[in-house]
Amino acid sequence: MNKSVSYFSLGLFVGILVASVFYAFVSGGRDATNSGTRILKLAHGLDTSHPVHMGMERMKERVEELSGGRLAIDIYPSGVLGSEVQCIEQLQSGELAMTKTSTAAMESFIPELGIFGVPYLFDDEAHFWEILGGEIGKELLAVGLDSGLVGLCYYDAGSRNFYSAKKPIQSPDDLKGMKIRVQNSRMAIAMIEALGGSPTPIAFGELYSALAQGVVDGAENNPPSFESSRHYEECKYFTPDAHTRVPDLLMISSEIWSSLSEREQGWLQQAADESAVYQRELWAVKTKESLANVQAAGVEIVECDPSEFQAACASIKDSLKGTPLEPWLKRVQTRN
Repeated sequence: MNKSVSYFSLGLFVGILVASVFYAFVSGGRDATNSGTRILKLAHGLDTSHPVHMGMERMKERVEELSGGRLAIDIYPSGVLGSEVQCIEQLQSGELAMTKTSTAAMESFIPELGIFGVPYLFDDEAHFWEILGGEIGKELLAVGLDSGLVGLCYYDAGSRNFYSAKKPIQSPDDLKGMKIRVQNSRMAIAMIEALGGSPTPIAFGELYSALAQGVVDGAENNPPSFESSRHYEECKYFTPDAHTRVPDLLMISSEIWSSLSEREQGWLQQAADESAVYQRELWAVKTKESLANVQAAGVEIVECDPSEFQAACASIKDSLKGTPLEPWLKRVQTRN
């Protein structure tokens, strides 16, 4: 055989193989082995010990069981495929199948999800889950279809609470003049302004150093994140005011969702629903553990009257009149 032909054939084979593997890596298509297994890529920014990641691991197991191996999920944790926003953009382009995102990060993609950022929107945790498990919650999962995004389920992210470095936050007056880190969310910024503080959007990964250097005086988040981020090393005051309940969302690209058969969609939806129940159980345990751990590390749990904070934020709900969020606000408040 002519050596040049042989080298050419070998090079062509390698080129095709590399292209096939690359396609399998960047898309939600069939795998490179042509086994008939549909592999969906799921990326997120959490570490593997987080209850949400563990919930998604349960989903991975269940979807493979339900489908008999015909549908599978590859999970890429810890931001290896990009930031939260970058993953959402990859869903819109069809390069990535699924991601976990906070509803706060979704505000710029799906404005209706900004409803979750309204402070003191829910009466209590039971009201929160009543809404998410009912028609309102289901409609909000589907509202991003035209934006290339479909919600599969909600994961529990608990309530968000204030924590501070220099002094305890016991009432809204204590927030006056304080620089408080917030997510890049219009609602979060409006809330801190209403309370008299100075909202400072900073990436979560940069927050520890910002607290250590005094760039901000405090922040707000749930107990497990407060512990896992080690922010308790800089902030010795934690105020459980529960100003918002901002759930995590498991999102799928609408392009990839529509490419699944009805049967495949059923497998995936059932696995997602079961994983959400499992994750809520893990979250409840982790929240109690985290509060106990930070207290043991010297954090003071600051008693407060949430109604004082609620009254200070009342103007935010009034500001929603005439906006696309007003109908959602009324429905949540009237529970229908």
